[in-house]
Amino acid sequence: MTERDEGPLSASDPGGPLSGSDPRGSLSERSAVGSLSERSAVGSLSERSESKGRDARRTGRLDVGVIGAGRVGPVLAAGLAGAGHRIVGVATTSGRDRVEALLGSAPILELPELLARSDLVVLAIPAAEIAPLVRGLAEAGHWRPGTLLAHTAAEFGVDVLAPAAERGAIPLAIHPAIVFTGTSLDLTRLREAVCAVTAPAPVLPIAQALVVELGAEPVVVAERDRPAYAEAIATATAFSASIVGQSLEILAGIGVEQPRDIVAPLIRSTIEEALRTLPPA
Repeated sequence: MTERDEGPLSASDPGGPLSGSDPRGSLSERSAVGSLSERSAVGSLSERSESKGRDARRTGRLDVGVIGAGRVGPVLAAGLAGAGHRIVGVATTSGRDRVEALLGSAPILELPELLARSDLVVLAIPAAEIAPLVRGLAEAGHWRPGTLLAHTAAEFGVDVLAPAAERGAIPLAIHPAIVFTGTSLDLTRLREAVCAVTAPAPVLPIAQALVVELGAEPVVVAERDRPAYAEAIATATAFSASIVGQSLEILAGIGVEQPRDIVAPLIRSTIEEALRTLPPA
């Protein structure tokens, strides 16, 4: 996922102060994950479902809230809705047309209300905004124990979610390795995509199951390997865009009326052949 979502908030928006030091240490070393290992993720979700009645226990469906209405969040929400989960709302200050196009009548909510309603919170905002937002919401007391919290940034695992995990949220990192358009086309692309998942061991199956429900293939990436993974994604995307753009410009410059008709099959066949012939790393 290389397209950056618009951020849903500024420092003046609801959700508490967004300043302070970065989360300290690894979640694998913190008491929050220790408490998760003492109870299964299924048990945690069952406790949450108890208050929602027999239907919730039977179906296992989640109430999903999305933070961010850029190209990524509404698409993932639409995919989860297609898998039977209920979208309770979106917290954003932009992208309302996209929310309406993909999610219909899903309401735009203030952050405290969104978090109070959600079993799963999808945090689809630029990577640089994740730590201050999570920390600010933690300081304001908005994270609830048992809430699943999944961010979509390539470069981070779950350590960036430590302030929420310390208050009982269940941290997940899920990055779909596609270029998002912010349209329903992405739902088809997701079914051919891989998602990098990182999570504490007791709840890793939850992250993997959510990816499968989106139609994608989960691949586990260790916390320490997320920066290298993000570099690989950025390199492949930037290189592809640069080469395609240069080729189109040259062909247009010599009078070719439809340069895409030449470049598109050439690029596809070149990539397919390279993937076929290059030895695995």
